[in-house]
Amino acid sequence: MSKITEFEQKVYDYIKSYDELLVSNIPKRMWGAIPNLKNAGLVKTFKKPTTPWASKKQTFVQTLEKSKV
Repeated sequence: MSKITEFEQKVYDYIKSYDELLVSNIPKRMWGAIPNLKNAGLVKTFKKPTTPWASKKQTFVQTLEKSKV
C-alpha cells in the first residue's frame, strides 16, 4: 500500500471488515484517519438515506478494495 501510519492501517482494517459503514458508527478516535485514507485513495465517502422515508442523508465510508469475508 501507500505510506500510511500504523493507526491508519488499523482504521482501514476496521472499515474493511464491514461492507459499508456509517461514519457515526466508527469510534470517534478513528474519525481523524478517514481524510488521510481518502487522500491516499483507499476509502471513499458517500451520502445516502438510511431509510427509504428519511429525507436526511447520512455519510457512509467504504473501502475501494472489496473485503473478502
